[in-house]
Amino acid sequence: MFKFVKNLIIDEKKRENNNNYENIEIGNSLEDKISMLKKILTGDDGIVYRRLQTKGPNSIKCSIIFVDSLVDTRKMNESVLRAVMETSIENKPTNRSTLDYFIEKIVSAGEITKSKDVDYIIGSILYGDTILMIDGIKEVLVIDTKGWKTRAICEPLSESNVRGPREGFTESIRVNISLIRRRIRSPKLKFNFRELGRETKTKVCLCYMNGIADKKIVKELITRLEKIDIDGILETGYIEEMIKDAPYSPFKTIGSTERPDVVCGRLLEGRVALICDGTPFVLTLPFIFIEYFQANEDYYKNYIYASASRLLRITSFFLATSIPAIYVSLVTFHQEMMPTELVMSISAAQQGVPLPTVVEALVMLLVFDIIREAGIRLPAPIGQTVSIVGALVLGQAAVDAKVISAPIVIVTAFTGISSFLLPKMLDALSIIRVVFVILASFLGLYGYIFGVMALSIHLISIRSFGVSYMSNIASLNGQEEKDMFIRAPWWKMYFRPRAIVKEDIVRKEDDSE
Repeated sequence: MFKFVKNLIIDEKKRENNNNYENIEIGNSLEDKISMLKKILTGDDGIVYRRLQTKGPNSIKCSIIFVDSLVDTRKMNESVLRAVMETSIENKPTNRSTLDYFIEKIVSAGEITKSKDVDYIIGSILYGDTILMIDGIKEVLVIDTKGWKTRAICEPLSESNVRGPREGFTESIRVNISLIRRRIRSPKLKFNFRELGRETKTKVCLCYMNGIADKKIVKELITRLEKIDIDGILETGYIEEMIKDAPYSPFKTIGSTERPDVVCGRLLEGRVALICDGTPFVLTLPFIFIEYFQANEDYYKNYIYASASRLLRITSFFLATSIPAIYVSLVTFHQEMMPTELVMSISAAQQGVPLPTVVEALVMLLVFDIIREAGIRLPAPIGQTVSIVGALVLGQAAVDAKVISAPIVIVTAFTGISSFLLPKMLDALSIIRVVFVILASFLGLYGYIFGVMALSIHLISIRSFGVSYMSNIASLNGQEEKDMFIRAPWWKMYFRPRAIVKEDIVRKEDDSE
């Protein structure tokens, strides 16, 4: 055991040493720089080393290095390669002004950076930039020539709507930022870039509205991001799990969406967005409980229909979590609370069924989750067929074989359909309703009530980046009630959410300081 731990420590030190280029210095000679980069990037056949020089008697020897699959070849050929080779230098500039001469008169790229930091240079090469090295000069030019293929902008499959924008985020952080900037053309919109992951060096971007977002929340998010120490970040789920509050809670304390309009709406309310390169899902924070029941389409259609839809979602939360538990408690302990005809009908349906009611409920909930998961993982045409046919065939066969009773099939189906109204809460609903069923099987309605009380206490105790999870629901402020259980008309909602943003007077005082 000790030897195993010792080997892990040694491997960890080797990995840190392999990725640490702070002690490596760039030489002045072009050959020294090329040999150094080849030594670091040895074994990578996708990296191109191209030697070239300018025209004229005072020609300057240069070399460019790039990854063939990550650069825009046309842009690199025209802005760098052809520009350098077709330039005739009559009066050779001094070493101090050579780089400036290349930047101002030769290279025609939009973004050019001087650097002699080996770590930065290696990262730029592997991110699609072209490195221009000049003989006799220690600094190199990092030229923006990124040009890899990206997925086209399309409607997100996980958040479809009837009315509203059809655009969704893609896996490119640049495209995602442009979708936000195009909607909010304000100088208050700020972007703060960082890199996460030892090996992947994934680019992430903090986005917020200066003067609207709470500075304490932005500072807290930066602090939590700086504490992340992991080999790779491949999706925002990695970041969410490391920075979220209440990590053992089944409820989310950080929102996620694929829709630019949703992110812009959250930014205008004072929230902070976190964009990660390589994924179309953008995190928004803080996230409070009432956001589960809000949809972007609520703000695009008439407020009367939007309010009715929101009330329907809130009702579906109660139905998805409580129907199985209430059914089990009534059938097992409180038959006197049901009409006589209903009791006789359920009793007749349960004749010949060997399983207790609670076991029936748990088995059917498990089967429903299995069918739902199978429908998600399979290809879309096959997944829909499996979900529909599997549910019909299994349910009917189980009832005919007297394995389960018909009422529990109805209860399970109604519970599952209700949960589909809250797609972002599906995982939490699956856990809560099982816990409620188990409590109801021991204590009946009292067990269910104890479960509701425990859930309420848990929700009240959660905080998301300092904001109470149930802040709007527990608030007695009439202005905040206008966008909670219902969606009031736009002319009635003229204040930002107080739970997320400071009041205007306090913000003005902070800005003046």
